[in-house]
Parts: sequence; structure tokens; C-alpha cells
Amino acid sequence: MKNFVQDGDTLVVPAPYDRSAGQGAQVGQIFGVCAGDAVSGADVALKVSGVFDLTKIGSQAWTVGQLIYWDNTNKRCTNVATGNLLIGVAVTAVDNGAGSTIGRVRLNGAARANEA
Repeated sequence: MKNFVQDGDTLVVPAPYDRSAGQGAQVGQIFGVCAGDAVSGADVALKVSGVFDLTKIGSQAWTVGQLIYWDNTNKRCTNVATGNLLIGVAVTAVDNGAGSTIGRVRLNGAARANEA
């Protein structure tokens, strides 16, 4: 098909802020995981689909299948919808211990407006 551009599971965009490989980033209504390091404004490849271990709020318990959002202010995942961007679902349960700061998330691969 002559109008096909790419599969779309990885998008190259300007980094919204300094990021390291493996960290999440939000560009407008797009969320992805950085494939490499980037300084703010430089091109970075964002993987927008797949399953990733991402930083989360330590005091939150997650259940399998729970909707997960990106808190762009604090640059971490949360299960709180208000003011945050829906990015996917939890694929493993995580307890709410202070040291439980990593959660496994399946990215939804789709842009969606911030929740009210």
C-alpha cells in the first residue's frame, strides 16, 4: 500500500524533558518508553506498545488488569485517573509497600486524553 508509513509501535519524537533509556515520557497525548537516552528537545524513540517495568508510586497497591496512568508532574505511573494520562494496564499485582516502586505495565499503544 503506497500510503503506509510505519508499524507505529515505535515513534520518534522530540524528548519533552531529559530521559534515560527505559524511562517513560509523555509528549502531548502520546506516552512511551524511551529506547535510548535523550536531552530535552532532542529526538528520542518511544516504544508505545509492549510490557515494561516502570516506576510507580510506592504507596499504591496494583491489581492485575487495573488501569494505569502516567503522572507527568512526578514522572511515574499511578492508578489515579484524575489529571493523568491513561497508558495501559497492570499485568502483575504489586503491594503498597514503600519499597514497591516498580510496576509491570502493558502499554495500550493509543493516545487518550487526560482523565478529568
